Amino acid sequence: MLRFIAKRIGLSLVTLFIVSMIVFIMMSIMPGDLAKQTLGRDATPEAYEIWNKEKGLDKPLVVQYCVWIGGVMTGDLGMSFQYEQPVSEILGPAASKSAQLAIVALILIAPISILGGVIAAMNRGKRIDRVLTVGGLSAAVIPEFVWSVVLILVFGVAIRVFPVSAFPDEENPNIINSIYHLLLPSIALLFVLFGYISRITRAGVIEALDSDYMRTAVLKGLSRKTAVFRHVLRNALLPTIAVIATQVPYLAGGLIAIERVFNYPGFGNILMDAVVARDFSLLQTAVFLVGLVIICFQLIADVLFAVLNPRIRQRVTE
Repeated sequence: MLRFIAKRIGLSLVTLFIVSMIVFIMMSIMPGDLAKQTLGRDATPEAYEIWNKEKGLDKPLVVQYCVWIGGVMTGDLGMSFQYEQPVSEILGPAASKSAQLAIVALILIAPISILGGVIAAMNRGKRIDRVLTVGGLSAAVIPEFVWSVVLILVFGVAIRVFPVSAFPDEENPNIINSIYHLLLPSIALLFVLFGYISRITRAGVIEALDSDYMRTAVLKGLSRKTAVFRHVLRNALLPTIAVIATQVPYLAGGLIAIERVFNYPGFGNILMDAVVARDFSLLQTAVFLVGLVIICFQLIADVLFAVLNPRIRQRVTE
């Protein structure tokens, strides 16, 4: 098992190194002159040269990459050209806000999607199965920003059950109020992810229902529902856990559309602002951190899958 974890960590580090190089190269070849954009076109060539020298942009790309990745590894994320503040001071609060949205959304999405998949599997071929399967896949086709607009118009404007903005008033800062403001964007995310997660759960439960140990449990006298919750779910939810773990970075990184529509100051909004302002220093660090989160949670998903699946543990020890 330790060999498996060490191998996965090694592969993750190699992947992270490749991602860092790709991000840096992409930022380097993007068109535009940062000095002219920051100082304006009326500045003198000497001013451009001095600015590039202060920012280290006059050095070779290899040196710039080493300085940047070395700073990231030591916690020095550099300075934002747009805000003229340390990148860590900008990304830290934004990442915290996106993490709050991701946690609320995950608490809502995971149990509802798993329950929907279990119900569909236990009623295979029936009307409720078709409704959940077709409805979930149909909802997933519609982009999240469309669901956001529809939910705002229905529940925020027409019925006025939820607030239009996902960011609560600072005058009333408490957990209940914050969760209340995050429910509507979380529901929009639920519509997008329900079909995928519930379908994986349904497939796993159906496979487990047709297994030999399920038939043995029923023959021993256990009711079908008891056998499902005692034996089936433990094995059927393995791929679902892996799928949910891979969706966490998607949530933690912050959906640009969701955060834009609901006026939420999260990671997605920062990424969009950095793109519009061509703040390459902030943008490349933000994109790299999103890649880091994705790789870390993928590693967690692989390890969880190996821990929960005896067959994988046996292959590792062989």
